[in-house]
Formats: sequence, C-alpha cells, structure tokens
Amino acid sequence: MSDVEVDPLQPHPLPIAAIAPRRRRPTGRRGGGAGGLSSGSLDAASSTSPPPRFCPLPNGVEDNWTWSKRHRSKEVVLRGPNSRTVHFHPNWSKGTAGVQGKRSLNNGRHYWELHVSQRVFGTSIMFGIGTKSARLHANAFRNMLGENEHGWGLSHKGVLWHEGVALLYTKRFRENQPTQIGVLFDGIEGTLTFYKDGKCLGVAFRGLDQIDEPLYPIVCSTAAKTEMTLKCTRREFVNLQDRCRAVIMRRVRSAAQLEKLKLPLPITDYLSEVIDEKKPLRQVDPLEMCIMNYDLYEVRE
Repeated sequence: MSDVEVDPLQPHPLPIAAIAPRRRRPTGRRGGGAGGLSSGSLDAASSTSPPPRFCPLPNGVEDNWTWSKRHRSKEVVLRGPNSRTVHFHPNWSKGTAGVQGKRSLNNGRHYWELHVSQRVFGTSIMFGIGTKSARLHANAFRNMLGENEHGWGLSHKGVLWHEGVALLYTKRFRENQPTQIGVLFDGIEGTLTFYKDGKCLGVAFRGLDQIDEPLYPIVCSTAAKTEMTLKCTRREFVNLQDRCRAVIMRRVRSAAQLEKLKLPLPITDYLSEVIDEKKPLRQVDPLEMCIMNYDLYEVRE
C-alpha cells in the first residue's frame, strides 16, 4: 500500500492552497438526507440520501457536547458551529488521525449521529468509544480504534475491533457515498450498538458497564479529506427500574431462562427488551484481513 492514502478517484492531490473551499449547506429543518455535505455533493447524493432521522432515545433530551480541541490528532481540523464538523487530513494522508468527544459516557444512555461525507474509502474509517488512553494519531494506516483494550470501534469495512481482534459485524460500506452512522451507548446494560442510515445493526459490544475508566466518543480516519458532522446528540435520564433490570439480566442470559422464572407478563416483557440471542460474531481470518487491507474485498449487495 502506498504511504500516501488518497481518494482513488483523485490520484494526484493538490496542495491545500489550490483547493476551493467548500460552501456549506444552509441549516434547514431537522431530518435525514445529506445534511452536513457540501453543496456540490448534494445533487450526486440525492438518489442515495438516507432515510429521515431515527433516534432510539425518543424520551431523551438534547445533549450538546462536541469534539475536544485538546484531545485530537494534529491532522484533525474542527469546523462549523460549536466545532461539530471533523475534517481529517486536510492535504493528504500519511497515517491515521482521531479525535475524542468531550462527553463522558459512563453510567448513562447516550445516542449520537454522524453524517459522513462521500469520501468513504481507504484502510479504515472508524466510529466508537475509548478511554483517554486510546491513541488519537498514528504514522501508519491502521485500525486504530480497538487496536488494544482502550478502544471499541467499527470500521467502514464492516468489522468490529477491540483488543486487536476483528469480528465480522455488517456489510462493508459503499465507497465514495455519504452515510449516516448512529451510536447508542447504554452504560446501564453495558452495551454499544451501531445504526447505519436509520437501521439498527445489532449490539456490537457488551460488558462496558464493567469499565471503571471514563469512556468517550471517538472517530478516526486514514482517508484524506474525510469529513464527519455531529448532527444529533441525546441522552436519557436513567431510573431505578432500569438499574434493577440491568442487575437481574446479568444472570438471565436467554429468553428460555427468563420464561422459567414464570414472572407476570408485564415484567417478563420489560426484562426481555434487552435480550439479544443473535449468533456470536465470527472472527476475521488472516486471508480475509489481507483482502480487506488491500481493498480487494467484494462489496456484497
């Protein structure tokens, strides 16, 4: 792989002084679509614009956190109102850049939504969470979020990363097409769930309620001129009932176990809301990883 990661459709990047600045789309009503993209990309994306905004915390409140100017890579530029837009590698890329959110997530329920520009390509564009020990810059192209025990991340290639282990999770994202990524952190149940264009992809990570260190939102990218805009940030006030359910469900792992308790139907229904009996995710084998790293992996419909 080249030591300079650029869009394959633009093999010879221009100096930043020669690049015309993007015009920003005027702020409109709340909703889905291609919000956050430059005006020049809206026509091209109109046929693939995502569905109207979906929020899994309907009873939550707005949580106006943003990205940290202190905890970020030198290859990250923050733009827009309240510094909510992240611009990676303004000239060209020779490594991996990340930025940490200001919001500490532990012991609460949080949802945030990222509108990703059409520049989806390269080794790894990642979304997730991490501790303050998670790296935010590397002088190499790598899956940085989840390379060790300090991060939990989803790559645009559909792979989950934690402790350097890769698990197949979803289909690879279409390259050079905008998308919306939602992240739901449940600090009571200890889960992290991802959404893509309004569709839930399922629980990605568990056991996060056992992490003592503060956890923060993190995004990173190896691709030049990638842009992500934080469009929705919500949190939910957690009540005693939810906390009690979390304690109970640490011992009840399946619907069959719950049924044996012979509880009243309303209680059974409430407890069953957090049961996920999907098959365990499969680890990526060395051949698949090699194919992914060289961008030869076929995009399946």
